[in-house]
Amino acid sequence: MEISLIGNSQVNLGRAIDVGFCNFSKNLNSKIFNVKNNSKTCNFVQSQSLEWKSKSVCGFTLTASATAHTEAAVISERGSRNSRTKPTNGVKLYVGLPLDAVSGCNAVNHTRAIAAGLKALKLLGVDGVELPVWWGIAEKEESGKYDWTGYLVLAEMVQKLGLKLHVSLCFHASKDAKIPLPDWVSRIGESQPDIYFTDRSGQRFKDCLSLAVDDLPVLDGKTPIDAYTEFCESFKASFSPFIGSTITGISIGLGPDGELRYPSHHHPSKKNGLRGAGEFQCYDKYMLENLKQYAETYGNPLWGLGGPHDAPGYDQSPMSSSFFSEHGGSWEMPYGDFFLSWYSSQLISHGDRILSVAASTFEDTKIIVSGKVPLMHSWYRTRSHPSEITAGFYNTANRDGYEAIAEIFSRNSCKIILPGMDLSEDEPNESRSSPELLLAQIASSCGKHSVQISGENSIVSGTPRGFEQIKKNLVDQNVVDLFTYQRMGAYFFSPEHFPLYTKFIWSLNQANLHSDDLRTEEEETAVSLAEIQRLMESAFVVGHWGLHSTE
Repeated sequence: MEISLIGNSQVNLGRAIDVGFCNFSKNLNSKIFNVKNNSKTCNFVQSQSLEWKSKSVCGFTLTASATAHTEAAVISERGSRNSRTKPTNGVKLYVGLPLDAVSGCNAVNHTRAIAAGLKALKLLGVDGVELPVWWGIAEKEESGKYDWTGYLVLAEMVQKLGLKLHVSLCFHASKDAKIPLPDWVSRIGESQPDIYFTDRSGQRFKDCLSLAVDDLPVLDGKTPIDAYTEFCESFKASFSPFIGSTITGISIGLGPDGELRYPSHHHPSKKNGLRGAGEFQCYDKYMLENLKQYAETYGNPLWGLGGPHDAPGYDQSPMSSSFFSEHGGSWEMPYGDFFLSWYSSQLISHGDRILSVAASTFEDTKIIVSGKVPLMHSWYRTRSHPSEITAGFYNTANRDGYEAIAEIFSRNSCKIILPGMDLSEDEPNESRSSPELLLAQIASSCGKHSVQISGENSIVSGTPRGFEQIKKNLVDQNVVDLFTYQRMGAYFFSPEHFPLYTKFIWSLNQANLHSDDLRTEEEETAVSLAEIQRLMESAFVVGHWGLHSTE
């Protein structure tokens, strides 16, 4: 078996070209590298090297050619025996595409790199990919004017490789990926700033609309629910050739970062890296109007004048305030119960409305609809659970806040996506965090209501520990039936990361095999060689990964 990297020996590119995790600059003097069966290492990026075994039953050739006008990678597979055991017991594996896979002008970013990445994932045995579809791109200029061009191109790329596609319909903005809300929505927000969430000091969170305006005609006579419904219907019509075959899942955006929550932590703590409790987001005029009505119905109008006066700020430890005090705090007094019941019920009703839109739109298809619920694990080991409470989950030592969440997903026949599958207990822990206990609680509530769970990681795992935790949740705990690793980009395919990801996939395969079914040494070698090939592919394919495509 031979892998060859062939390039023009005297190529002068007049500009720097980012290529995967390499940078081909002006003085490019590429050589011919031959890796034969007796080779032990492959030095393809200066001092970086990867080990591999000497025998092979699976052959690949990677040809990377560079000229002043074109750079391409061509993969040919010959004599392949790469039938693959399905990873884990029924768990499907996906990888997220870059957040900015489609640009603001509706063109596909890093086209060649994504194409190469898709081929690499296909060879690795991944089931499919997740594609973020942004409201601010597809309906950018005018209400009701949709342009799906870039997303259709990507769907076709995925289809041709025989991969499956899950689509995330994103009704929020992303500062990291520099993707705003639609221009026409932002223009409305300039004259009507109360369509955005607002905190106690009057700061507006402009990355998504306040849930209080769901049913109000604030968008030039339309309600946000109308806008979301029409967006889903246009998507369904435009992608009908792919729905049910290539596109098998839809995740509907429910709030900040697509998650069902208030943007309580959008102003992160600056003190010693300690995560505060966040702040309540109930101060836009529409939320205050709802609170006032609720208080009047409750029989105590004075309680409807605003949020808790004794709640901490973003930078303060929740234990420093009287509201979240462990014993005798306002949260467990009659006023606290009144406010938190209202605050959480607004979030639950919002989630129910959006899930209903998606479920009804796609009910006559084979698509599975999902929504994401965050893992607000900081301060979980306290009685008051401050981080969860400010995010809208009335979950305390005295009350299960996830039963009602599971109920709305069950009622709409939707799956829950839970991030944080890579997070484990850290001791000592200043913020008294417990991602594992919180995950177990949410999973228990889902089990009671027969709600299926899909998992994601919170960060790109740079250490074996993160992958081990994911494996524990997928195999040992048997928590999820689908796992999406977030996300594709330069770091994902780097020599620091991708070998770890490949070993992770291999370990999942191993975990599900009986001893007499384990791969022979030659089969294991095929995986190692495929790993090297994929790394080289990402290194030499021309395509500039965005700065934010690794999130």
